Amino acid sequence: MDRVSATTSHVLDTHRLRADFPVFEELFDGKPVAYLDSASSSQKPRQVLDRMRAFYEHEYANVHRGVYRLAERATEGFEGARRTTAAFLNAPSEKEVVFTRSATEALNLVAYAWGLDNLGPGDVVVITELEHHASFVPWQYIAHRTGASFRHIPIDDRGELQLDALDGLAREGDVKVVASNLVSNTLGTINPVERLAEWAHGQGAIMVVDAAQAAPHRSVDVQALGADFVAITGHKLCGPTGIGALWGRKEILEAMSPFNLGGEMIRSVGLQKTTFNELPHKFEAGTPAFAEAVGLAAAMDYLGEIGLEAIERHEHALVEQAMGALEEIPWIRVFGPPADRRAGIVSFEVEGIHPHDVAQILDWEGVAVRAGHHCTQPLMTRLGVAATTRASFYLYSVPEDLERLVAGLYKVKASLG
Repeated sequence: MDRVSATTSHVLDTHRLRADFPVFEELFDGKPVAYLDSASSSQKPRQVLDRMRAFYEHEYANVHRGVYRLAERATEGFEGARRTTAAFLNAPSEKEVVFTRSATEALNLVAYAWGLDNLGPGDVVVITELEHHASFVPWQYIAHRTGASFRHIPIDDRGELQLDALDGLAREGDVKVVASNLVSNTLGTINPVERLAEWAHGQGAIMVVDAAQAAPHRSVDVQALGADFVAITGHKLCGPTGIGALWGRKEILEAMSPFNLGGEMIRSVGLQKTTFNELPHKFEAGTPAFAEAVGLAAAMDYLGEIGLEAIERHEHALVEQAMGALEEIPWIRVFGPPADRRAGIVSFEVEGIHPHDVAQILDWEGVAVRAGHHCTQPLMTRLGVAATTRASFYLYSVPEDLERLVAGLYKVKASLG
């Protein structure tokens, strides 16, 4: 299967791209928004909105069951979105792509449907100290429920994984699961998933990757990663909310129990016995979010035309600019690895000022950042803080956004410092 084509040799014309996003036509106190919260959720281009509107107006009917032309049109849109997603991830087969409501549901699917049947006392589940709660909590819960041990790979003071801890973890029991994000949503750390997958398989374990923060910004090739499961979400990559996807190895998915039960995931239902559908429908109970899947495919096509490598280079330049400016300010502490080893995310604290107050005053300047624990409370504990302020970048971010951020931080310090 061919990957989605991408033009990657050019520099992004970010100001032209911003014209695709209606939100940047809005004025907040006379200023366009400096949207620096794309790690939480991305803005949506007209191409995605128009595609979904056209689908609702001209192609809408429930999928798979109808034999009339409108239903066939809708089904082709939905299954076409699956083919696009498989190509986006370089999946060996579109049948390995399961649509979910989100990356969170995708990770829960693996934890429940694989974990409950395969974990027990003496087994070890290994996660990282960088995990989003969507990756951390399901495995913590399933480990405790099955009697398995729950352990983590620690980070160093720069927010990078200490892989020398792996040997000690292997001695604690039979490692069955290794779960890691590809990119930390809080620090931007790019994790060595390929090395973790190799180690996991050497232990006889499965490798589960949360790629929700990576897929919008860099190429995610499930075959190159060497993982067994990879989860993504639509709303972070210019797509709609309410749609995500799980890629899993066919042989593992086929051996797993269903996660949700009901319509579409069945083959036959009798009073005494129910048999289940083939992949991927075995894990897609009920009416799927098919219009959202069409929007997700449109977003992937949009990113493919721009080029993920070009997006990654653009964000890297912004990270260097942001860290260079913030690290010169004595009352700001920046968390995480150097600019060359992180994605487009910068978390920091302003000395003596709570992150929520920082974010509120920045909003008065039209600068949108995220303040809080970012669904990574164990990581906050490791950093020794309750919360941070986070600025995150995307293909529509411009250097002027960062200039406004820095200017706004001086106003925060003058107001509250």
